[in-house]
Amino acid sequence: MRHPLLLRQPKILPPLDEDFRPAVLGNLAFREAVRDSGNAVPVRIGLERSDGSLSIHNTAVLPPGHRFAAANPDYVERLVKMLLWQLGGYKILFGGPRDIGEQIRMRYSEDGPLAFDARLMGDVYERTFSVEVLDTEAVPEARELQQQPRGRHLEGCRIGFDAGASDHKVAAVVDGEVVFSEETPWLPAHESDPQYHIDAISGALRTAAEHMPRVDAIGVSAAGVYVRNRVMVASLFRSVPRDVFRKRVSDLYLNLQKEWGGIPFDVANDGEVAALAGSMSLDDTRVLGIALGSSEAGGYVTEDGNITSWLNELAFPSVDFNPQAPVDEWSGDRGCGGEYFSQKAAIRLASKAGIALDASQTPAEQLKALQGLLAQGDERARKVFDTIGCTMGYGIAHYADHYSLKHVMLMGRVVSGEGGDIIVEKTRDVLREEFPRLADSVSTSLPSESSRRTGQAVAAASLPWVE
Repeated sequence: MRHPLLLRQPKILPPLDEDFRPAVLGNLAFREAVRDSGNAVPVRIGLERSDGSLSIHNTAVLPPGHRFAAANPDYVERLVKMLLWQLGGYKILFGGPRDIGEQIRMRYSEDGPLAFDARLMGDVYERTFSVEVLDTEAVPEARELQQQPRGRHLEGCRIGFDAGASDHKVAAVVDGEVVFSEETPWLPAHESDPQYHIDAISGALRTAAEHMPRVDAIGVSAAGVYVRNRVMVASLFRSVPRDVFRKRVSDLYLNLQKEWGGIPFDVANDGEVAALAGSMSLDDTRVLGIALGSSEAGGYVTEDGNITSWLNELAFPSVDFNPQAPVDEWSGDRGCGGEYFSQKAAIRLASKAGIALDASQTPAEQLKALQGLLAQGDERARKVFDTIGCTMGYGIAHYADHYSLKHVMLMGRVVSGEGGDIIVEKTRDVLREEFPRLADSVSTSLPSESSRRTGQAVAAASLPWVE
């Protein structure tokens, strides 16, 4: 259960989700209560990563004895989860009231409700995940590594491969021009034999290579977490047993690079590449890219034009504090972004709107059928995209608490066609009504039609640097 202080009803209710309680409004209410208390208790949260970097976030909680003090652990837990999936880390340094820190430690324990998060962070950083409870002043200063320029290289003959959950795309790119592209359906998350994935990826690369005189470099955009081209965690391989994953999946792209003669090879999270594609199309920086596909993918381009080494896995942090919010099928947590900004969301909302989609079809096919109803003027279908747009407006405001934003670009299958325009329109309505300063300073847009088709594959092709 969430403390009532965090459950704030929005001014604009999503038409198919009247119980939606935006995380951003709950957090605002809590921070206002802290400010009004006149006796804020400082909290300092550190997230340590295996490269030696340490990110620090400072906040405050309510003093003991305050009538809303019971909200402290819920507020801190949701904040830590957001920071963890935004920035990444194998160790949380909690500096603040010990009772709150111990509750956070319990929730991330092996038997705690956030054990999934702890296990995946351990897999990503190949360290045992832990929560260390300290005095506030004992949490050290931040150690942020400088982000290295990555992407925007389009010279020569390149292949860009975009591995989604319901289809994969490949593009042959010669000096920045797409000379061939292909989109192929697949269902990798249900396959336990990694040979299925290897054959599909290898086949797509070979097909693209046939349309160029040579291949100078290969860039890959894929759902999951990748460190130095190694697959650390990826939902595409969720059905592969862990021992098989370590033997045959972790070094999949390193092995492919060897097969291609050691040419430059660069693998990045699909959300990061979506943000890079958005930044390239806008020719600007401070871009948050949100891809609404089989789940939600996020990525961020800094003021310097670089993509980060952060995780930016926005599918897992909560955007809805409603204690009865939908449950994420992988993590088991409620209110996660992936349940609101994805084709899963569209299908779930279609049912609430009274639309019976064919459950024997793939999620991508069901979404296409829903979009077809929208094109025919079906008001029930419109409510689905109105609802996604409404929740997206509050979601963007939530993300703006953690990113310095100038642009938000929405991408992915869900924003194709008229539905994308409805989502953007409703997002802007929410920002104007609830967050006018944000509405004036942050643009929300869709990529051009051509960029929607091949933009991410081209951005992936631009990842490797060729000497």
